[in-house]
Amino acid sequence: MLRIEVPWVEGFDDDKEEFVPAEVYPLELEHSLVSLSKWESEFEKPFLSTAEKTPVETVGYIKAMILTPNVPEAVLAAISDDNVKEISAYINAKMTATTFNDGHNERSRAIITSELIYSWMVALQIPFECEKWHLTRLLNLIRVCNLKNQPAKKLSKGQEMARRQSLNAQRKAQLGTTG
Repeated sequence: MLRIEVPWVEGFDDDKEEFVPAEVYPLELEHSLVSLSKWESEFEKPFLSTAEKTPVETVGYIKAMILTPNVPEAVLAAISDDNVKEISAYINAKMTATTFNDGHNERSRAIITSELIYSWMVALQIPFECEKWHLTRLLNLIRVCNLKNQPAKKLSKGQEMARRQSLNAQRKAQLGTTG
């Protein structure tokens, strides 16, 4: 969850002769499957696509992320560029220690919607409480579950021979023998 403060009302600092935030409105936001579902319900298109979001769609997603109840429209209109940068950094954050070394860094061309992610959760028996997790973290959990459920890859004959030679060399070194 992200907590930001939106400068809602401005005051004037007579000493510095500049406008300063006189009042801030605290907002709690969550980039999650729930937010994604709300946004897709409103805009009827996949959020997780390479297509650029319009300013209306971007504001729509920020609204979908808000957990704070009864936020006045004036507060939403007062969201600053710094707030947007902070929200963007939160959305793009890794939020996990899990790394993948399988060489599949490119994004799939498949269209991923909230319903598809929910179906993955059902198939992998991931509890629905996880729908409130940071979306990147949930997608990483799904990926880990998929990897763990795959059968072990068979090694080629050359790879198997190299593995055996390496094990034999280690054993010879440990036991101090020549074979």
